[in-house]
Amino acid sequence: MDPNDIAKAFRALHQPGKPILLTNVYDAATASIIASLPTAPAIATASYAIAASIGVADNALTKKQNLTAIAAIASAIRATNPVKPLTVDLQDGYGDTAELADTIRQVIAQGAVGCNIEDTDATGALRSVDEAVERVRTVVRTAAEAGVPDFVVNARTDVLASGAVDQAIERGKAFLGAGACTVFVWGPGGRGVSDNEVKKLVAALGGMVNVKMNLKEGFLGVQDIRNLGVARISVGPELWRTAMEAFTDKAKSLLTL
Repeated sequence: MDPNDIAKAFRALHQPGKPILLTNVYDAATASIIASLPTAPAIATASYAIAASIGVADNALTKKQNLTAIAAIASAIRATNPVKPLTVDLQDGYGDTAELADTIRQVIAQGAVGCNIEDTDATGALRSVDEAVERVRTVVRTAAEAGVPDFVVNARTDVLASGAVDQAIERGKAFLGAGACTVFVWGPGGRGVSDNEVKKLVAALGGMVNVKMNLKEGFLGVQDIRNLGVARISVGPELWRTAMEAFTDKAKSLLTL
């Protein structure tokens, strides 16, 4: 199947009020599991979980390490369900725009039809709006040149860590205008994004919003988030955390026998 046809199908799944739910993976084994599930519409990677699975901190994950993990994940998908879309978490995009373009070409060659890109730099500092927008344009342009003009960009903003939701809306509109499909708003200090903030984002951005779902008790479930009108829900490293908790509990029980 033509990669851009897969990208088009993936893009079409982003519908406000009927969001795509992405159960993020972090290695070939988890990718194979999700690829084999008929109810899983696509496969997304989680950089935090990839980093943790190879023993490094999320902010220390290198481009080479991430692309190596993505290559293994993509290979597992090809062996299981090659037409299922793959979108990859590229953190800050790794380097200047030329390096970013190289990264996009590499992930497309591996089979990706979408990516996450953050508006912070490698130090965690927030980029200017103009710089962040140009990086979104670079991704869109490079993907089109590589034969995937419908490449799905999920543009993340961390501006809520230092600003208000109005600033996230300003950036979100600029990202959508630059060709992003959805805007992923990250809440400060791990608190996530409040119901009211999501409602404001949805109203201002035409529903083309991605939120992360927390799998712990006391947080909104799939239906709750769906009712807010977003177009995309992801779980980030939550399934990795669930797996590690189960692994730890079972190991502890065995070692006490």
